[in-house]
Amino acid sequence: MDEILREEPEIGFGGDPFNPHKARPIEVVGGTSAGELKTRVMESCPRVPGVYGMLDRRGRLIYVGKSKSLRSRLLSYFAASNSREKGGRIIENARAIQWETQPSEFAALVREQHLIRKFTPRWNVQGVPQRQRPVYLCLGRSPAYFFLAAVPPADCIGVEGPFFGAVRMRRAVDCLNKVFRLRDCSEKQVFHFAEQLQLFDLEHRPGCLRLEVGTCAGPCAAACTRSEYDVLVSAAESFLDGFNHEPLLKIREQMKSAVANRQYELAARAHETSKSLEYIDRKLVMLARARRRYTFIYAVPGYDGCGAWYLIHCGEIADVVAAPRNQTEYDALRRRIGHWSAATSERLARGHGEHPHTLQLVASWFRKHRDELNATFPTSQAFRRPANAARPGQGVSSAL
Repeated sequence: MDEILREEPEIGFGGDPFNPHKARPIEVVGGTSAGELKTRVMESCPRVPGVYGMLDRRGRLIYVGKSKSLRSRLLSYFAASNSREKGGRIIENARAIQWETQPSEFAALVREQHLIRKFTPRWNVQGVPQRQRPVYLCLGRSPAYFFLAAVPPADCIGVEGPFFGAVRMRRAVDCLNKVFRLRDCSEKQVFHFAEQLQLFDLEHRPGCLRLEVGTCAGPCAAACTRSEYDVLVSAAESFLDGFNHEPLLKIREQMKSAVANRQYELAARAHETSKSLEYIDRKLVMLARARRRYTFIYAVPGYDGCGAWYLIHCGEIADVVAAPRNQTEYDALRRRIGHWSAATSERLARGHGEHPHTLQLVASWFRKHRDELNATFPTSQAFRRPANAARPGQGVSSAL
């Protein structure tokens, strides 16, 4: 291994904020060829859920994945039929594989997302033909406007995603800023709101033509007050929350008008923009539905006895504790669950907690695994002890 892994190898995955139990052990195998790696995997890799990482000859983490059966998934990379696919190309560049078992498939999924966000391995985000890099739709900065980011800044007003397809997302963002009349100029632009006092009566010129054509409120030219601009930002925020379909309606009206006036080139551009907005709108509606419906405790048993209770609040993973197995452990959780009940009792809450990126993960998980809703229950039912402590309720699926 010393000859294979050089230059500060990234062995180990580090801490896990979603693991309420003791740290999971890491196992690493290395080899100078794909055949040697395969032999090592067959000798020691278990058939249990977990996450894995591929390391190159310099010990750098180049890919992170997850599976409900680590052994089966890792051996699939060595299949002859996979040699020209993504997995085959990853193995060609790998000289070591490390894995960390997880108590459940859901835990492995959450851990994988955390590791990709933490390490951004190059084969997860780039270098894979036909792979679309994820981007997040952000509303923020000052004065606020829509923009795209691979890693959203911490001070955003709102963030949703991930979305895929940089070209269509850029087209959609351009349309959104125009519909809501938000600026999209450089951060170096100086802004002057109408209520700002000044020593001299100066005329502020806009930095672009958007004010003149009516697609920007003009915060750079004192054409609006701060409060007037904030109203526009609030409308944009409601779009992010899945409640405002104004951009889609406007672009459709523009397309119909262009067709009626035989402006077919303009109609074609509007059609492409409409498709981009439809994609965003569908996803935002799906995420908004998850925010409204998914507030509960999700009890997930572990194959090794390391079960967990996840607090899902407005569709996001807000907290996690080890699933209680006896009366003593139940009693020890009462105060923590009391905090959970208080946090989830706010009817107007819409999430955006410490882990907003988990919303997409949770929404997709329950859409694909509807039966898992039977393992959920309100915080108020946490201490009605059932026969099976890992899954105490009859679920909330009937209410959804």
